[in-house]
Amino acid sequence: MNPGTATATPSVTAPDPRPAPPRAPPRAPARPSAAAAVHSVSAATTVLLALVAIGAMIHEPVLIPPLAASAALIHSAPTLPLAQPRGVVVGHMIGAAAGYAVLAAAGSSAWAAALAAGLTLALLTLARTPHSPAVATAVVTVLQTPAPARFVPLLFGSTVLLVLTGYAGSRVRRKAPRYPAYWW
Repeated sequence: MNPGTATATPSVTAPDPRPAPPRAPPRAPARPSAAAAVHSVSAATTVLLALVAIGAMIHEPVLIPPLAASAALIHSAPTLPLAQPRGVVVGHMIGAAAGYAVLAAAGSSAWAAALAAGLTLALLTLARTPHSPAVATAVVTVLQTPAPARFVPLLFGSTVLLVLTGYAGSRVRRKAPRYPAYWW
């Protein structure tokens, strides 16, 4: 060390002897206003009724359980990662693909449906597309065995419609959280 050079000594702070304050337990989300609740419920119900009508017109089963869960996420929790368009659209496509793959390999049974659910969850995780209702898509695909040429386009269009109604619905009410938080 040079005799003419000043060196700074790093300051060391002693740990705080006081115990950390206890963490508050997680709490349920705040209750939405009546207007917000009516808006979310009516938007989700309207889009689901439209999907049922489309399915009835073209004589193709509609995946009401998984799509209803997707609609609930989009319209009730629009900022969650599970509700974002990538997870909704790509997730359901992954669920259908896994369902058809397991259906081809193992046939239609409750055992095969459970296998399709696990496979879908693994693929969703690898693809970074979290969307739990897509797991139900795989299960319903295995148990209902719809014709892929008609069903997959209907599923794709349905998920896009869900996303678009979420987008439109979040812009109708001024105080509504904006959907989506991110597109991709």
